[in-house]
Amino acid sequence: MAVSSSRSAAGHAPARPVYIVDGARTPFLKARTGPGPFRPSDLAVHAGRALLARQPFAPEAIDQVILGCIMPGPEEANIARVVALRLGCGDRVPAWTVQRNCATGMQAIDSAAQDIGAGRAELVLAGGTEAMSHAPVLWSPRMAAWLAQWAAARTFRQRLGLLGALRPAYFKPVIALLLGLTDPVVGLSMGQTAEIISRRYGITRTDMDAYAVRSHQRLAAAQSEGRLDEIVPLFDDDGGVHLHDDGVRPDSSLDKLARLKPFFDREFGNVTPGNSSQITDGAAWLLLASETAVEQYALPVLGRMVDSQWAGLDPRQMGFGPVHAATPLLKRRRLGFDKIDYWEINEAFAGQVLACQRAFADEAYCRDELNLRGAMGEIADERLNVDGGAVALGHPVGTSGARIVLHLLKVLEQRQARRGVAAICIGGGQGGAMLLERA
Repeated sequence: MAVSSSRSAAGHAPARPVYIVDGARTPFLKARTGPGPFRPSDLAVHAGRALLARQPFAPEAIDQVILGCIMPGPEEANIARVVALRLGCGDRVPAWTVQRNCATGMQAIDSAAQDIGAGRAELVLAGGTEAMSHAPVLWSPRMAAWLAQWAAARTFRQRLGLLGALRPAYFKPVIALLLGLTDPVVGLSMGQTAEIISRRYGITRTDMDAYAVRSHQRLAAAQSEGRLDEIVPLFDDDGGVHLHDDGVRPDSSLDKLARLKPFFDREFGNVTPGNSSQITDGAAWLLLASETAVEQYALPVLGRMVDSQWAGLDPRQMGFGPVHAATPLLKRRRLGFDKIDYWEINEAFAGQVLACQRAFADEAYCRDELNLRGAMGEIADERLNVDGGAVALGHPVGTSGARIVLHLLKVLEQRQARRGVAAICIGGGQGGAMLLERA
């Protein structure tokens, strides 16, 4: 099945240099039974306070706050402004909320970089937050209509008639999270799109499960070796302390994962909860600065946001989004894969990441779908998601794009490497990519 060729979109290199001087994120907390202890704004405030507390400037010095979130609560309208005020940025610091599905956090960073690059800002706090465990449970349209009629009824007879019209089926809840993870245009869940692209490359259940095991092992190793220093503690109202991503399973194995049944295609599928990203709560921030702000406040520089790219493709094969976004980005910069030290590709599904690896290395795919003369190249396993990814730590949708950018910068710093690419697939058929360099 052909994938529509991607076209260049907003992004690209900012006019002025844009530096990322610091960043922080919360531990990612796996959704278990019921809503977790933190709302999206709470998560963002916890991470933001820790980040701003160690800066040499007051929160009021920030020019703007940009926060991504897919499912803010009804009491969190323009959640960025709510969080900015709670962080003490003051009345005069504008704040706005962005949404680009799975790449929402990356979009916030890109928007900040464009404003700094254009000279409209010097210091911007940008990131993403999501509490997927707080996704609402809704009434069906029929029940909502019945409730509206009930509210409008004025007489006992009218209400008696409405009671007679009430049906048990009206009480069936609508799970907002399931709706949000299903593409409304093509009618496929994200997991079904992962099945499609995995079959295209003959990726087996064993391949997927082996990748998932590796993700857990790598995250467990990063935790035990103290390589996740971007995480700041979370303290809940009951006195609980959350220090680490709690979805990791160090004892994960092929035997254990093989016991799980396919979830999205129960008869013929290979995608299971064990080789998919987890439903998770978490927030991540990055602090972006111009050269002027770096010099003014003597800020240490973590890295530079060099360039970005957004792409569109067939929603049924949205998992190829990283390929469609990273390819024009690297071509524009005249960079081959040998010039990219490390990659972070968000692990929406194990099969999806494996399919992206194979598409990059597939001459036919690159020719037919990306209009190239040959294959882009191969991403070596030891250069990809070296500390695990969303299969092991979760994918809070509004946050993941910011997390992979922040962690890639940390990887470049820890391994004394120069250049990396963060890329993400986006529900609805898009992809995003960022080129980062260690300063």
